[in-house]
Amino acid sequence: MKTKDLIKLLEKNNWYLKRSGGNHDIYTNGIDSETIPRHKEIKENLAKAIIKRRGLK
Repeated sequence: MKTKDLIKLLEKNNWYLKRSGGNHDIYTNGIDSETIPRHKEIKENLAKAIIKRRGLK
């Protein structure tokens, strides 16, 4: 999955960029936070795990 597609999905579900680290971006919804690696492609298993863990639609 492309990183930008996962970020669009997060933002659609009211998540926003909290801060940028060295190799990762931290997104939050105000309560929880999620670390997103800054690569062009994210491994499919990782993307599915993030989507499932956060209940993204």
